[in-house]
Amino acid sequence: MSRQEAADLLFQHWQAGTLIDGLPIDLRPATRAEGYAIQACLATKSRQPLFGWKIAATSKAGQAHINVDGPLAGCLLAERVIALGRAASIGANQMLVAEPEFAFRMARDLPPRDSLYSVDEVMAAVAALHLAIEIPDSRYTEFVSVGAAQLIADNACAHEFILGPEAPAIWRDLDLVSHKVTGTVVGKMTRDGSGAAVLGDPRIAMAWLANELAQLGITLQAGQVVTTGTCMVPLPIGPGDTVTVDYGTLGRMSATFVA
Repeated sequence: MSRQEAADLLFQHWQAGTLIDGLPIDLRPATRAEGYAIQACLATKSRQPLFGWKIAATSKAGQAHINVDGPLAGCLLAERVIALGRAASIGANQMLVAEPEFAFRMARDLPPRDSLYSVDEVMAAVAALHLAIEIPDSRYTEFVSVGAAQLIADNACAHEFILGPEAPAIWRDLDLVSHKVTGTVVGKMTRDGSGAAVLGDPRIAMAWLANELAQLGITLQAGQVVTTGTCMVPLPIGPGDTVTVDYGTLGRMSATFVA
């Protein structure tokens, strides 16, 4: 298996907005570790420092939807971050959902080590909480059935990302598990969610990510952003839609989508 060839193929389809049924057998990862090795090659396609990380499949429903048994980590490429206030292009996106999320910006590095990081250690290394909307997608026509290794190679369905405003410092004193988040596709539908949908607690999700990277020999770096997974059933979107997300005392954000 050529990791670079697999990454090149996936990146080519990502850039073109085209799909494949799955990686060719001779390029297909058999394990999560092989998937992450391909993902690392894909990340080198970016000409800018890595913006951060995402966590996919942080709820049982999300895991069931794509037939995996646990969360997956993916890279946030700087070129795929949409500036707050700028419209997001739907393009060839096949998933067509927006995911309101809790995102954390790191204050200092968490390098690989032998022992697991605790939740308290990870959160002590966090500089700020941000509101966020992820716009996922896959390069596979049948992303629900290709399996965890191929999904990880495909950057855990990372596509585009909107970093919202920084939340007030009171977030550290709040119970994010029960904190209500309301997402609305204006004029169409409203859904409620909470941090409980994110591995039971966005802080637990953060610790999972730090430890997943550490086991791969990767440092979670100061300045990087980690978006921890959707805190509600994803919101269906299409051209012309505006999504607003109300995080209560933590603030609000919105995103507009065009063809």
